[in-house]
Amino acid sequence: MAGKRNPWGKPSGGSGGSDDGGNGDDGDTPPSRGPRNPWLPGGGTSGSDRPRRSSNIEDIFKNRGPEGPRRRGGGGPGGPNFRMPQRPGGGSWFPLILIAIVAVWLFATSIHFIQPREQGTVTWLGGKYSRTLNPGTEWTLPWPIQDVNIQNVSEIRRDTIGEGAENLILTGDQNLVDLSYLVRWNIKDLVLYEFQLADPQETLREAAESAMRAAIAETDLDTVLSGAGREQVETRVRSRMQALLDTYGAGIAVQGVEIARTEAPQQVIEAFNDVLAARQDAERNLNEARRYEQQLLAQAQGSAAEFNEIYEQYRLAPEVTRRRLYYETMEGVLRDTDKTIIEADGVTPYLPLPEVRRRQTESQGPTLTVGPGQQGGQ
Repeated sequence: MAGKRNPWGKPSGGSGGSDDGGNGDDGDTPPSRGPRNPWLPGGGTSGSDRPRRSSNIEDIFKNRGPEGPRRRGGGGPGGPNFRMPQRPGGGSWFPLILIAIVAVWLFATSIHFIQPREQGTVTWLGGKYSRTLNPGTEWTLPWPIQDVNIQNVSEIRRDTIGEGAENLILTGDQNLVDLSYLVRWNIKDLVLYEFQLADPQETLREAAESAMRAAIAETDLDTVLSGAGREQVETRVRSRMQALLDTYGAGIAVQGVEIARTEAPQQVIEAFNDVLAARQDAERNLNEARRYEQQLLAQAQGSAAEFNEIYEQYRLAPEVTRRRLYYETMEGVLRDTDKTIIEADGVTPYLPLPEVRRRQTESQGPTLTVGPGQQGGQ
């Protein structure tokens, strides 16, 4: 070990060594320039002419990075000797990977499966219309040369107008009503729906509002609120909407319109409720009067039918029928009277028959009714 240096630059031993750590050199050996860092390149070697370097931690990691092995001639994952894995025959995998990516792209953007209730429109470079795809399996040029937009043309879509906000409409009798309604529609012509109008759904809402305001302006407030004329209003709104959308070429078929809410404005809701209550009372009284009218009419018809029957009997026997009618009439008149006056020869003019009957009843006194059980006891 004599004459060799340790990693720190001092002699590792020998007869020439001394305890002062710097005077053990002979005359031929150049003086040491201090201890060397073993973690730096060349540290701890026997070259005495290499200058001393600092032991900064940044230099340590910098020299151990990808550049360090490259200076020392080693190869690593990021070095110049890195290569992709090769096929068993020695060829590269890159062409096969590229072909697989292109095949997937062609299959995904060129083959389209259209469901039975769907249709699709094909456009060139996302702009010009090319053709319409019907249900089934269809082929197109790959994207972005041709782009396909698929829509469900049979789906019934719903738009609610006036829900969650005040929607005031003027009625035919100059009143305001807060009204909300539902519109049901579907796509009738997909080409017109996608390419004729900028926003077909917004056009549908505007057409619905226009048609509804026109229909309500022809109807009074009572008809709108009572619900009796709602069906006619809904029918008129649907017809007007369809005619307006066909004029625009929207490609939309209106399936129906349903009025969901009809209320008075919030500012006059209390007074409006009072008016409705009064109208309901008037309607109830009118119904009662009509019911009484029907009863009287039925009685009159019955009396007329009875008179016709009596007249038929009178025609067969006039004297007998006249006397029977007289007796029946007098019986009905005298039944509830307390006095009976008879003008005839040999008969007392005044006969207090009810009074005589009452006195006779009082003179007899109350009668004691004995049951079957009491008779055996007595």
